[in-house]
Parts: sequence; C-alpha cells; structure tokens
Amino acid sequence: MQSEESSITMSSDTDISLSSYDEDQGSKLIRKAREAPFVPIGMAGFAAIVAYGLYRLKSRGHTKMSVHLIHMRVAAQGFVVGAMTLAFFLFRYGLFPVSRILGET
Repeated sequence: MQSEESSITMSSDTDISLSSYDEDQGSKLIRKAREAPFVPIGMAGFAAIVAYGLYRLKSRGHTKMSVHLIHMRVAAQGFVVGAMTLAFFLFRYGLFPVSRILGET
C-alpha cells in the first residue's frame, strides 16, 4: 500500500480581535458601570454590608456564628435585590433614560 499524505490546510486568520481582550480590567469595569450603573452600587452595598458584618463579628454576643452569617447574607442579598428593583422602576418609568446609557442623543 502506498502511504498518501493528505494535506490539510487550515486557514490561520490572525486578524481576529475581540474587544473584550483588548481592554484591561479597569477600563472594562468603567465601561460596564456606564452601561449598567446600578450594578456597581449593588456591589458596593454588598461589600459594605459584608465588611460591617465582619466588624460586628467580635461583638455578636451570644448569637451563634451560623445565625450571624445568615443574617449578614440576607442583608447583603436584600441590598442587591433592592438596587436591582430600583433600577428596574427607574428604567421602566423613564426616570433614568436608556438612551443615556447607550450614548444616543
């Protein structure tokens, strides 16, 4: 039998550039914050509540650790859900126009 080599040519398209790979993390975070401004507000509130919970961990009294952590988790999630609900109503009733986010005039 003859050994035949099948020549497989693969196109190497090196001009592919995705915008998410071109920008660094700081500029990506700023761009995302402009697109959805309530996301950073929710993240900041979540971080603040978690930090407060860790601070209060020393003086929790006779409360069990698991109960304290559950209360902090519920408070942090409640803040994020509240920020999302506020954003929904602001967008829904036109108090925060979508055109401002999309950059349309």
